[in-house]
Amino acid sequence: MEHIRNFGIIAHIDHGKSTLADRLLQITGVVGDHEFREQMLDTMDIERERGITIKSQTVALPYRGLDGQDYILNLIDTPGHADFSYEVSRALVSCEGALLVIDASQGVQAQTLANFYMALEQDLEIIPVINKIDLPSADIDRVKIQIQKDLGLDPDSSIAISAKEGVGIEQVLETIVHKIPAPVADIQAPLKALIFDSHWDPYRGTIVHLRLFDGEVRPGQIIRFWSNGATYKVEETGVFLLERHPKKSLRAGEVGYIIAGIKTVSDTRIGDTVTLDSNPCTNALKGFQIVKPVVFSSFYPISSDDYDELAESLEKLKLNDASLTFEKDHSTALGHGFRCGFLGLLHLEVVQERLEREFGLSLILTAPSVQYVLVLKDQTEVIIDNPAKYPDPIMITAAKEPFIRASIILPEQYLGSVINLCIDRRGVQKDMNYLGANRVELTFDLPLAEVLFDFYDRLKSVSRGYASFDYDFLEYRQTDLVKVDLLVAGEKVDALSMLVHRDRAYSRARKSCEKLKDEIPRQLFKVAIQGAIGGKIISRETVSALRKDVTAKCYGGDITRKKKLLEKQKEGKKRMKQVGNVSIPQSAFLAVLKVTDDE
Repeated sequence: MEHIRNFGIIAHIDHGKSTLADRLLQITGVVGDHEFREQMLDTMDIERERGITIKSQTVALPYRGLDGQDYILNLIDTPGHADFSYEVSRALVSCEGALLVIDASQGVQAQTLANFYMALEQDLEIIPVINKIDLPSADIDRVKIQIQKDLGLDPDSSIAISAKEGVGIEQVLETIVHKIPAPVADIQAPLKALIFDSHWDPYRGTIVHLRLFDGEVRPGQIIRFWSNGATYKVEETGVFLLERHPKKSLRAGEVGYIIAGIKTVSDTRIGDTVTLDSNPCTNALKGFQIVKPVVFSSFYPISSDDYDELAESLEKLKLNDASLTFEKDHSTALGHGFRCGFLGLLHLEVVQERLEREFGLSLILTAPSVQYVLVLKDQTEVIIDNPAKYPDPIMITAAKEPFIRASIILPEQYLGSVINLCIDRRGVQKDMNYLGANRVELTFDLPLAEVLFDFYDRLKSVSRGYASFDYDFLEYRQTDLVKVDLLVAGEKVDALSMLVHRDRAYSRARKSCEKLKDEIPRQLFKVAIQGAIGGKIISRETVSALRKDVTAKCYGGDITRKKKLLEKQKEGKKRMKQVGNVSIPQSAFLAVLKVTDDE
């Protein structure tokens, strides 16, 4: 156990965590040059395409130190985006230390601070690593001042590296060995292990990722899950060396996996304690705080026959993504589906893509919304996140929406445009601090609904990518909320309804109608697309009719022949308009999803 080190890599998005993990894999010989590729630990196609880490990944690195000792370094690579901060918090529980990677040109940013505080809460040994020193814009001295001022860490303990060029990686490994403490555990005590992740294997069932705090587990033993008392016989234990690497047993202090033929997906819960059935531990480990979703959207299968498959796929995906929540839902237009909760819009996009790619499903989504608190006439409070469940406005005395406290760190020259963006999104400025000669920290109270859609993208574009953003939930505040319905050919499409602030209702309805007009195919009759609040129409677009040339067969003769045919066509169109149905393509639902206030 003295030769085990468990550590994570944490940082703001794009500061080089995955590149550093790649170099550590190469230098410790886990991956050879012939099989190496960029982002080795990012195993999902979406991660590689977008260049971001979504899932934290574990790998055991064998390393021989300069003192001649052999060590096992259990590395957990974590995501940097705020939407996946729950992944980071779970990964850090399994560690004794963390490498805090900071970009030498960007310096300390919002997510750097958020992840730093997360590691402090777990009482981890934090090693600052200044990355990208090979860049022409790198300013190591400025970053060291920020490390001392913003983080309160000793700047002399930081390591300057270039993960891309492989500079300073040996020093990182030596620092991990000497600064991060070995795990403290009792191998003689009853087994006590924490489930920090799991994934589904179609042949072996659920594969559980564990950190052992006490005891030992080996194949053939009967294990018990603390939360539900389910028992299973262990078939295989092992560690992760990119692929699963079986071992005779897992011992206290180690990070690894167990396979026990777990076919009931719901038995495995992230944060649960695993112990031996014959010799259980006396108390469970402290799990993780239950994460609260902030964005809600309904998923419906395009074919109603796929409903059961969608239910099964969501169960399996939840194994691998504990922050996903879902419950059954029904829509008149789209049939049966699930109302899902997410940590942000990127999280929603990733879940949708994973369901479509990994499980082969075709889905329709409803417009994302947040949770609102409605105070009814009888003074009862109801929480709604689904426009379909919005009560009659006569019954409502007040509505409240969630607000967040946003922290934005940015260079001084972009201050004006960022403040304008926040005020445009109904934000209230709370504080402004100068962190250095050219860096400002802005604090704003913003409605969560305004941040949902494209705030992050707009912030990046007005600040040319230099502003960083992090937020915490604040409270529910009173708001003027209305439900906007979209009608196609006079029929209300409940899947396109949305809850918005009254000031935004007109522009959102108009833009949604414009998008639908482009997406709905032309019919043989005019199709009216309308946005409405209750019975009041606030916007309208018309899809013009296709005109079949019925007079093409007239080669001459009297004009009355043509008139007769045109009158006949006119009567037919009138009849068709009364009975005709307009089918809305999936692209139309997606187009309305992407409507923003700034277009």
